[in-house]
Amino acid sequence: KQWYQRRVRGHFLVPFTTFFGATLIGKAIVKMHIQMLFVIFIFSKHHLETLETLISQIPEIGPALHAPFVEFMDKQKLRLRSGGKQGGAPSESVLSKCFEVFVVGMILYFVISLVNSLAQQYYKDNVEGKKQK
Repeated sequence: KQWYQRRVRGHFLVPFTTFFGATLIGKAIVKMHIQMLFVIFIFSKHHLETLETLISQIPEIGPALHAPFVEFMDKQKLRLRSGGKQGGAPSESVLSKCFEVFVVGMILYFVISLVNSLAQQYYKDNVEGKKQK
């Protein structure tokens, strides 16, 4: 077998179709439904009202946090119901931009390390193998 065939099959020799099928079932069916039910449960009107009450009861800073929290939730509801179109271009926060740059950096690091690992394996199999013969 070639070096790339060993890489594709994986470390534990699990066939790709078995791995992909299990991943698809786990992520697309099980995890998605659990997340959907969690979001619906947490963001139901009753639970949001309870959260507003709890925030307003925080000593010292509760009343100051209550109004911005209610305003933020109202904006999010309006944005959700309007399909994200809230008049004009959506403003992006600095935090979301930083997170986006972080994620892109992590993806690039992964790709670079993958190429490096494949190159090292190719070198080990072909170049060092020929020296031993």
